[in-house]
Amino acid sequence: MANRKQSKALVRKHIFPVRLSDIELEMIRIKSQDAGMSASELMRRNALMRPLPKRLSKISLQTYWELGQIGNNLNQLVKATNTAIKMGRTPPANPELLQELLELLHQCRRDIASDDIESDDWEEEEDDDWEADEG
Repeated sequence: MANRKQSKALVRKHIFPVRLSDIELEMIRIKSQDAGMSASELMRRNALMRPLPKRLSKISLQTYWELGQIGNNLNQLVKATNTAIKMGRTPPANPELLQELLELLHQCRRDIASDDIESDDWEEEEDDDWEADEG
């Protein structure tokens, strides 16, 4: 796999040291794991005010996966139905109904992927003493 060329302005070559307590360091590690990214990426996104990626709950991920399995089974049934029609035999199911069900299933998967977000406590933790004391 070839490396992509980046603009010189986008290459990350600077290190920005930050002093953290043991607790703060562990909190950053936990939050970066929960967000599915490195601690560096988490801190960059947080510091530069970019939104964190949406995370799906475990239940939604399992539901998404199960719907995918059902979709695979529907695809097989649609294929068998279309084959039966081409061969002049009675189809095992109504093709229009199968297609409508398959489209509904795909819409459910899209809805789960786009709407379900685990609540993050980033906004609620603004009262934390992360800012340097003045004085």
